[in-house]
Amino acid sequence: MDLELRHLRCLVAIVDTGSFTDAAIELGVSQAAASRTLLSLERVLGVRLLHRTSRSVTPTTAGVQVLARARHLLAEADDLVAEATTGHTRLRIGHAWSAAGRHTAEFQRRWADRHPDVELHLIRTNSATGGLAEGLCDLAIVRTGTDERRYAHAVVGHERRYCAMAADDPFARRRTLALADVRERTVLVDRRTGTTTAAMWPEAERPAVEYTRDVDDWLADIATGRRVGITPESTVAQYRRVGIAYRPVRDAPPVAVHLVWRRHDPHPATHAAVALLQELYREHGARRGGKTRRTRGR
Repeated sequence: MDLELRHLRCLVAIVDTGSFTDAAIELGVSQAAASRTLLSLERVLGVRLLHRTSRSVTPTTAGVQVLARARHLLAEADDLVAEATTGHTRLRIGHAWSAAGRHTAEFQRRWADRHPDVELHLIRTNSATGGLAEGLCDLAIVRTGTDERRYAHAVVGHERRYCAMAADDPFARRRTLALADVRERTVLVDRRTGTTTAAMWPEAERPAVEYTRDVDDWLADIATGRRVGITPESTVAQYRRVGIAYRPVRDAPPVAVHLVWRRHDPHPATHAAVALLQELYREHGARRGGKTRRTRGR
């Protein structure tokens, strides 16, 4: 005989209600059926689980242990059912560091207004796919290349690159920097999710590179003044920290921001998410372009 969830539900109901009669009412079965189910569970496990008297039902030592595991397994099963049945009423978007940067809050607000029937969750996971490969999300915002055999993607916008440095670094006194300014420094890079590689510099002018695995470690190291970092604009918006300064790198190529999803199993809200993010990046680009033109016209 195999162990079934109904066995575990019966055990929990009997202990929680304190009697077979009340457990049967809660489960919607007869008292005899509840008794048979409990006996079946004891046969499957080969141990006695309950002390029964005319007035009380209490777990045995083995019963206490089984009861704890039963509650955990039932909770996991309930979560599994909820996950499957609410999959299309919830949209989980993963990201490694900074979600949609300066657009993150507005993305959440507009999504709630336009799609009130689909609950949005942002999940930070420091993996190359922002948690998509691990099954932690339905879509992911990434700024690196993707495996196009497994994933489909859309470019939702582009971001300038900035140099991150300690607030008292000599670079912080400048308005902008060039890649050549950084070549004598040590650049800190997240090997798994970062957008910076030594290939951004000519081979004879490449800076020393060291590696980190998390944005908080990256920021803490840069704040010491020993290293600098090159990062997309989204990091500037999401991680303003005391002791850290950011300056634009004027000749660095922009970073493409991708929304990625499983090619053969897209969430129904995928295209709505793509459209909204593209709208936000497009609006920001238009504002920036207008501001630049006004500044030049003065």
